[in-house]
Amino acid sequence: MLVLGIESSCDETGVALYDTTAGLLAHQLHTQIAMHAEYGGVVPELASRDHIRRVLPLTQSCLAEAGRTLDDIDAIAYTAGPGLAGALLVGASVANALAFALNKPTIAVHHLEGHLLSPLLADPAPPFPFVALLVSGGHTQLMAVHGVGRYELLGETVDDAAGEAFDKSAKLLGLGYPGGPALSKLADRGDAARFKLPRPMLHSGDLEMSFSGLKTAVLNLVKAESPLDEQTTADICAAFQEAIVEVLLKKSLAALKQSGLKRLVIAGGVGANRQLRAALDDAAKKRRFEVFYPPLSLCTDNGAMIAFAGAQRLAFAQAAGSFSIQPRWDLSSLPAVQ
Repeated sequence: MLVLGIESSCDETGVALYDTTAGLLAHQLHTQIAMHAEYGGVVPELASRDHIRRVLPLTQSCLAEAGRTLDDIDAIAYTAGPGLAGALLVGASVANALAFALNKPTIAVHHLEGHLLSPLLADPAPPFPFVALLVSGGHTQLMAVHGVGRYELLGETVDDAAGEAFDKSAKLLGLGYPGGPALSKLADRGDAARFKLPRPMLHSGDLEMSFSGLKTAVLNLVKAESPLDEQTTADICAAFQEAIVEVLLKKSLAALKQSGLKRLVIAGGVGANRQLRAALDDAAKKRRFEVFYPPLSLCTDNGAMIAFAGAQRLAFAQAAGSFSIQPRWDLSSLPAVQ
Protein backbone atom coordinates (compact mmCIF):
# COMPACT_ATOMS: atom_id res chain seq x y z
CA MET A 1 0.00 0.00 0.00
CA LEU A 2 1.33 3.43 -0.98
CA VAL A 3 0.45 6.28 1.40
CA LEU A 4 0.86 9.98 0.64
CA GLY A 5 1.46 12.01 3.81
CA ILE A 6 0.85 15.76 4.18
CA GLU A 7 2.06 17.79 7.17
CA SER A 8 0.98 21.43 7.62
CA SER A 9 0.44 21.94 11.34
CA CYS A 10 2.67 24.99 11.79
CA ASP A 11 5.51 26.51 9.77
CA GLU A 12 6.76 23.55 7.72
CA THR A 13 5.07 22.06 4.69
CA GLY A 14 6.00 18.39 4.43
CA VAL A 15 4.97 15.79 1.86
CA ALA A 16 6.12 12.17 1.68
CA LEU A 17 5.39 8.79 0.11
CA TYR A 18 5.58 5.68 2.27
CA ASP A 19 5.16 2.16 0.92
CA THR A 20 4.16 -0.50 3.45
CA THR A 21 6.48 -2.97 1.70
CA ALA A 22 9.35 -0.85 0.37
CA GLY A 23 9.44 1.79 3.14
CA LEU A 24 9.96 5.53 2.72
CA LEU A 25 10.22 6.31 -1.00
CA ALA A 26 10.45 10.11 -0.99
CA HIS A 27 9.92 13.14 1.18
CA GLN A 28 10.01 16.87 0.51
CA LEU A 29 10.03 19.69 3.04
CA HIS A 30 9.71 23.46 2.86
CA THR A 31 10.40 25.55 5.94
CA GLN A 32 8.98 29.03 6.46
CA ILE A 33 11.76 30.18 8.79
CA ALA A 34 12.98 32.98 6.52
CA MET A 35 9.46 34.35 6.10
CA HIS A 36 8.65 34.43 9.83
CA ALA A 37 12.09 35.64 10.95
CA GLU A 38 11.13 39.22 10.11
CA TYR A 39 8.35 39.02 12.72
CA GLY A 40 10.27 37.13 15.41
CA GLY A 41 7.82 34.22 15.41
CA VAL A 42 5.20 32.34 13.44
CA VAL A 43 2.41 34.47 11.94
CA PRO A 44 -0.52 32.02 11.52
CA GLU A 45 -2.13 33.74 8.51
CA LEU A 46 1.16 33.89 6.62
CA ALA A 47 1.85 30.27 7.50
CA SER A 48 -1.51 29.15 6.07
CA ARG A 49 -1.04 31.08 2.84
CA ASP A 50 2.42 29.65 2.32
CA HIS A 51 1.15 26.10 2.83
CA ILE A 52 -1.34 26.74 0.01
CA ARG A 53 1.49 27.77 -2.30
CA ARG A 54 3.79 24.88 -1.42
CA VAL A 55 1.79 21.72 -0.89
CA LEU A 56 0.95 20.78 -4.49
CA PRO A 57 4.43 21.50 -5.95
CA LEU A 58 5.94 19.46 -3.13
CA THR A 59 3.53 16.62 -3.88
CA GLN A 60 4.56 16.68 -7.54
CA SER A 61 8.25 16.66 -6.54
CA CYS A 62 7.66 13.69 -4.23
CA LEU A 63 5.94 11.70 -6.96
CA ALA A 64 8.76 12.49 -9.40
CA GLU A 65 11.41 11.51 -6.85
CA ALA A 66 9.69 8.17 -6.23
CA GLY A 67 8.87 7.55 -9.89
CA ARG A 68 5.17 7.21 -9.07
CA THR A 69 1.94 8.90 -10.19
CA LEU A 70 -1.18 10.01 -8.36
CA ASP A 71 -2.94 6.87 -9.60
CA ASP A 72 -0.44 4.73 -7.68
CA ILE A 73 -1.51 6.19 -4.32
CA ASP A 74 -3.70 3.93 -2.16
CA ALA A 75 -4.48 6.36 0.68
CA ILE A 76 -3.75 9.94 1.75
CA ALA A 77 -2.77 10.78 5.33
CA TYR A 78 -2.81 14.32 6.69
CA THR A 79 -2.17 16.06 9.99
CA ALA A 80 -5.57 16.76 11.55
CA GLY A 81 -4.15 18.24 14.78
CA PRO A 82 -2.94 19.56 17.05
CA GLY A 83 -1.61 22.73 15.46
CA LEU A 84 -2.62 26.09 13.99
CA ALA A 85 -6.21 25.87 12.79
CA GLY A 86 -5.69 27.64 9.47
CA ALA A 87 -2.55 25.69 8.67
CA LEU A 88 -4.24 22.40 9.50
CA LEU A 89 -7.16 23.28 7.24
CA VAL A 90 -4.84 23.67 4.26
CA GLY A 91 -3.40 20.18 4.56
CA ALA A 92 -6.75 18.61 5.38
CA SER A 93 -8.48 20.33 2.48
CA VAL A 94 -5.82 19.40 -0.07
CA ALA A 95 -5.67 15.81 1.18
CA ASN A 96 -9.42 15.36 1.00
CA ALA A 97 -9.73 17.07 -2.38
CA LEU A 98 -7.06 14.82 -3.85
CA ALA A 99 -8.58 11.74 -2.25
CA PHE A 100 -12.05 12.63 -3.51
CA ALA A 101 -10.75 13.15 -7.06
CA LEU A 102 -8.81 9.87 -6.98
CA ASN A 103 -11.54 7.94 -5.12
CA LYS A 104 -9.06 7.03 -2.38
CA PRO A 105 -9.51 6.96 1.42
CA THR A 106 -8.03 9.49 3.85
CA ILE A 107 -6.42 9.01 7.25
CA ALA A 108 -6.48 11.76 9.88
CA VAL A 109 -3.16 11.65 11.75
CA HIS A 110 -2.32 13.02 15.19
CA HIS A 111 0.78 15.20 14.88
CA LEU A 112 2.32 13.91 18.11
CA GLU A 113 1.77 10.30 17.11
CA GLY A 114 3.71 11.11 13.97
CA HIS A 115 6.62 12.32 16.10
CA LEU A 116 6.36 9.37 18.49
CA LEU A 117 6.55 6.86 15.65
CA SER A 118 9.18 8.67 13.57
CA PRO A 119 12.13 6.79 15.17
CA LEU A 120 10.63 3.63 13.65
CA LEU A 121 11.82 5.02 10.31
CA ALA A 122 15.42 4.74 11.49
CA ASP A 123 17.69 1.75 10.98
CA PRO A 124 17.72 0.01 13.35
CA ALA A 125 14.16 0.73 14.46
CA PRO A 126 13.21 0.26 18.12
CA PRO A 127 10.82 -2.59 18.90
CA PHE A 128 7.88 -2.03 21.25
CA PRO A 129 7.65 -1.38 24.15
CA PHE A 130 9.77 1.66 24.94
CA VAL A 131 9.84 4.94 26.84
CA ALA A 132 9.53 7.94 24.52
CA LEU A 133 10.79 11.42 25.28
CA LEU A 134 8.83 13.73 23.01
CA VAL A 135 10.65 17.03 23.14
CA SER A 136 9.81 19.85 20.75
CA GLY A 137 8.85 23.49 20.54
CA GLY A 138 5.33 22.82 21.74
CA HIS A 139 5.54 19.63 23.81
CA THR A 140 7.76 17.94 26.36
CA GLN A 141 6.36 14.60 27.48
CA LEU A 142 7.54 11.21 28.67
CA MET A 143 5.42 8.27 27.56
CA ALA A 144 5.45 4.51 27.83
CA VAL A 145 4.70 3.28 24.31
CA HIS A 146 3.40 -0.29 24.14
CA GLY A 147 2.26 -0.21 20.51
CA VAL A 148 0.61 2.05 17.95
CA GLY A 149 -2.13 3.89 19.82
CA ARG A 150 -1.12 2.39 23.17
CA TYR A 151 0.40 5.38 24.94
CA GLU A 152 0.72 5.94 28.68
CA LEU A 153 1.63 9.47 29.79
CA LEU A 154 4.30 9.26 32.50
CA GLY A 155 5.12 12.94 32.91
CA GLU A 156 5.21 16.27 31.11
CA THR A 157 6.13 19.90 31.49
CA VAL A 158 3.77 21.93 33.64
CA ASP A 159 4.53 25.14 31.72
CA ASP A 160 6.87 25.89 28.81
CA ALA A 161 8.07 23.08 26.56
CA ALA A 162 11.83 22.62 26.32
CA GLY A 163 11.94 23.86 22.72
CA GLU A 164 9.83 26.86 23.66
CA ALA A 165 12.27 27.69 26.47
CA PHE A 166 15.16 27.45 23.98
CA ASP A 167 13.47 29.87 21.57
CA LYS A 168 12.33 32.35 24.23
CA SER A 169 15.71 32.40 25.96
CA ALA A 170 17.42 32.92 22.61
CA LYS A 171 15.16 35.89 21.98
CA LEU A 172 16.15 37.36 25.34
CA LEU A 173 19.77 37.02 24.25
CA GLY A 174 19.09 38.76 20.95
CA LEU A 175 19.73 35.69 18.80
CA GLY A 176 16.78 36.15 16.46
CA TYR A 177 14.33 33.55 15.14
CA PRO A 178 14.31 30.62 15.36
CA GLY A 179 16.51 30.96 18.40
CA GLY A 180 16.89 27.37 19.57
CA PRO A 181 19.42 26.22 16.94
CA ALA A 182 21.34 29.51 17.22
CA LEU A 183 21.53 29.15 21.01
CA SER A 184 22.80 25.56 20.73
CA LYS A 185 25.47 26.55 18.22
CA LEU A 186 26.69 29.41 20.39
CA ALA A 187 26.69 27.15 23.47
CA ASP A 188 29.47 25.09 21.87
CA ARG A 189 31.79 28.08 22.40
CA GLY A 190 30.65 28.86 25.91
CA ASP A 191 31.75 27.98 29.45
CA ALA A 192 28.76 26.37 31.19
CA ALA A 193 30.48 26.61 34.58
CA ARG A 194 30.58 30.42 34.56
CA PHE A 195 26.90 30.80 35.46
CA LYS A 196 24.78 28.56 37.66
CA LEU A 197 21.23 28.21 36.40
CA PRO A 198 18.41 26.33 38.18
CA ARG A 199 17.20 22.84 37.31
CA PRO A 200 13.46 23.23 37.98
CA MET A 201 11.70 20.16 39.43
CA LEU A 202 14.83 18.04 39.06
CA HIS A 203 14.22 16.54 42.51
CA SER A 204 10.42 16.68 42.50
CA GLY A 205 10.11 12.93 42.98
CA ASP A 206 7.91 12.55 39.91
CA LEU A 207 8.32 12.81 36.14
CA GLU A 208 6.89 16.33 35.79
CA MET A 209 9.10 19.07 34.36
CA SER A 210 9.18 22.87 34.32
CA PHE A 211 11.20 25.25 32.14
CA SER A 212 9.53 28.62 32.70
CA GLY A 213 11.69 29.41 35.74
CA LEU A 214 14.84 28.61 33.77
CA LYS A 215 13.80 31.15 31.16
CA THR A 216 13.23 33.72 33.90
CA ALA A 217 16.70 33.01 35.28
CA VAL A 218 18.15 33.76 31.84
CA LEU A 219 16.23 37.06 31.79
CA ASN A 220 17.71 37.99 35.16
CA LEU A 221 21.21 37.12 33.94
CA VAL A 222 20.77 39.23 30.83
CA LYS A 223 19.76 42.19 32.97
CA ALA A 224 22.64 41.69 35.40
CA GLU A 225 25.33 41.21 32.75
CA SER A 226 24.20 43.80 30.18
CA PRO A 227 25.62 44.95 27.90
CA LEU A 228 26.44 41.40 26.82
CA ASP A 229 29.64 40.70 24.96
CA GLU A 230 29.90 37.68 22.67
CA GLN A 231 31.66 35.44 25.21
CA THR A 232 29.20 36.22 27.98
CA THR A 233 26.31 35.41 25.63
CA ALA A 234 27.98 32.12 24.72
CA ASP A 235 28.53 31.29 28.40
CA ILE A 236 24.86 31.93 29.21
CA CYS A 237 23.85 29.74 26.25
CA ALA A 238 26.11 26.95 27.49
CA ALA A 239 24.76 27.15 31.04
CA PHE A 240 21.18 27.20 29.79
CA GLN A 241 21.65 24.22 27.48
CA GLU A 242 23.42 22.22 30.19
CA ALA A 243 20.49 22.84 32.58
CA ILE A 244 17.90 21.71 30.01
CA VAL A 245 19.90 18.61 29.09
CA GLU A 246 20.40 17.61 32.72
CA VAL A 247 16.67 17.83 33.45
CA LEU A 248 15.71 15.86 30.33
CA LEU A 249 18.37 13.24 31.04
CA LYS A 250 17.48 12.71 34.70
CA LYS A 251 13.75 12.58 34.04
CA SER A 252 14.25 10.11 31.18
CA LEU A 253 16.37 7.85 33.39
CA ALA A 254 13.72 8.03 36.11
CA ALA A 255 11.04 7.10 33.55
CA LEU A 256 13.02 4.03 32.49
CA LYS A 257 13.40 2.97 36.11
CA GLN A 258 9.73 3.56 36.93
CA SER A 259 8.47 1.70 33.87
CA GLY A 260 11.01 -1.13 34.03
CA LEU A 261 11.73 -0.68 30.31
CA LYS A 262 15.20 -0.81 28.73
CA ARG A 263 14.62 1.20 25.55
CA LEU A 264 14.43 4.98 25.26
CA VAL A 265 13.23 6.70 22.09
CA ILE A 266 13.75 10.42 21.45
CA ALA A 267 11.38 12.30 19.15
CA GLY A 268 10.77 15.94 18.23
CA GLY A 269 12.90 18.86 17.13
CA VAL A 270 14.99 19.14 20.31
CA GLY A 271 15.96 15.50 19.72
CA ALA A 272 18.45 16.86 17.18
CA ASN A 273 20.40 18.67 19.93
CA ARG A 274 23.94 17.29 19.95
CA GLN A 275 24.59 17.76 23.67
CA LEU A 276 21.35 15.96 24.54
CA ARG A 277 22.24 13.06 22.25
CA ALA A 278 25.75 12.84 23.67
CA ALA A 279 24.46 12.81 27.26
CA LEU A 280 21.88 10.12 26.48
CA ASP A 281 24.37 7.99 24.55
CA ASP A 282 26.83 8.17 27.46
CA ALA A 283 24.14 7.25 29.99
CA ALA A 284 22.97 4.36 27.81
CA LYS A 285 26.47 2.86 27.81
CA LYS A 286 26.88 3.23 31.57
CA ARG A 287 23.39 2.03 32.53
CA ARG A 288 22.97 -0.56 29.79
CA PHE A 289 19.83 0.56 28.06
CA GLU A 290 19.20 1.26 24.38
CA VAL A 291 18.49 4.72 22.98
CA PHE A 292 17.03 5.44 19.55
CA TYR A 293 16.61 8.64 17.54
CA PRO A 294 14.85 9.49 14.30
CA PRO A 295 17.14 10.52 11.42
CA LEU A 296 18.18 14.16 11.85
CA SER A 297 16.14 15.12 8.77
CA LEU A 298 13.00 13.74 10.44
CA CYS A 299 13.36 15.42 13.85
CA THR A 300 11.44 18.53 12.83
CA ASP A 301 7.89 18.48 11.46
CA ASN A 302 7.82 16.49 8.22
CA GLY A 303 5.57 14.57 5.88
CA ALA A 304 7.44 11.27 6.31
CA MET A 305 6.24 10.81 9.88
CA ILE A 306 2.64 11.55 8.79
CA ALA A 307 2.80 9.10 5.89
CA PHE A 308 4.29 6.44 8.18
CA ALA A 309 1.75 7.01 10.97
CA GLY A 310 -1.01 6.94 8.37
CA ALA A 311 0.27 3.62 7.05
CA GLN A 312 0.02 2.19 10.56
CA ARG A 313 -3.61 3.32 10.72
CA LEU A 314 -4.91 2.10 7.37
CA ALA A 315 -7.62 0.21 9.24
CA PHE A 316 -9.08 3.58 10.30
CA ALA A 317 -9.13 5.10 6.81
CA GLN A 318 -12.31 6.93 5.84
CA ALA A 319 -13.90 8.05 2.61
CA ALA A 320 -12.81 11.52 1.50
CA GLY A 321 -15.08 14.51 1.65
CA SER A 322 -16.08 14.68 5.31
CA PHE A 323 -13.28 15.87 7.57
CA SER A 324 -12.57 17.98 10.62
CA ILE A 325 -9.42 19.33 12.22
CA GLN A 326 -8.59 19.33 15.92
CA PRO A 327 -6.23 22.16 16.90
CA ARG A 328 -6.35 20.65 20.41
CA TRP A 329 -6.35 16.85 20.45
CA ASP A 330 -5.60 14.53 23.36
CA LEU A 331 -3.21 11.79 22.27
CA SER A 332 -4.74 9.36 24.75
CA SER A 333 -8.04 9.50 22.84
CA LEU A 334 -6.56 7.60 19.88
CA PRO A 335 -7.71 4.00 19.42
CA ALA A 336 -5.08 1.29 19.59
CA VAL A 337 -4.02 -0.54 16.44
CA GLN A 338 -4.29 -4.29 16.95
